[in-house]
Amino acid sequence: MPTRPLQETNGTPADQSGPTSLSMERSKGVALWRQIAEQLKRDIRSGVWGQGSKLPTESELSQRFGVNRHTIRRAVGELANEGLVSSRQGRGTFVESAPISYPIGARTRFSEIISRQAREPGGRLIASYRETAAPWLTEKLKLPAGATVHRLETLHVADGLPVSVSTAWFPAARFPDLVMHYAETGSVTKALAAHGVTDYSRARTDISARIAEPDEARLLQIQPTAPVLVTAVVNTDRDGQPIQVARTRFAAERIQLTVES
Repeated sequence: MPTRPLQETNGTPADQSGPTSLSMERSKGVALWRQIAEQLKRDIRSGVWGQGSKLPTESELSQRFGVNRHTIRRAVGELANEGLVSSRQGRGTFVESAPISYPIGARTRFSEIISRQAREPGGRLIASYRETAAPWLTEKLKLPAGATVHRLETLHVADGLPVSVSTAWFPAARFPDLVMHYAETGSVTKALAAHGVTDYSRARTDISARIAEPDEARLLQIQPTAPVLVTAVVNTDRDGQPIQVARTRFAAERIQLTVES
């Protein structure tokens, strides 16, 4: 179905129709270059251009969107700032890495999600502690006051690239050897299974965003001012008993969170 190209005040839009043109206009105060950048991101995420593939030239993109090259250059520059593309002298602009689609649902498993996208998942233990649960934590885990919990600080990667850092708490009395099992396997699911919890589900997920803290930026190998997506979750066993509370910080430039209904 034909669509209208972008409208720009300082140039005449190309009279182009077809599946590669877009129906976006200057409206609601959203700059054209930003609209184009968002569309290009969607194209990369949907697989129109895979990792390592070359983007169309500025001239081709100008024709597609019906804008001048300066607008295209600014849009592509935004993708470069986020690490999605890079320019190679004399060769063009190439996709560095498409963001990972990460669905948030009742059954969210990092290893399964990463593996389904033909990537190699990995995880390692950064640090572990045995500590007395704070009041807010005993409430979420439904533990008595003064109960002891394991706290795990972990890093998760996909194809060797850091994706997220996480802080998770587990009831120590129920999972006495959880730290050991996680250190051996790099998997929360396997560590819980070693204690008889063969399945669990997500009871609640809260999502927010902020600028990365210095330690997070270092572990995730992102710029100090880069954003992170933060999920705060509670997981329960088959009987509805809370078994894990976790706060995970994702590198926003590498992850696209999707909430499943």
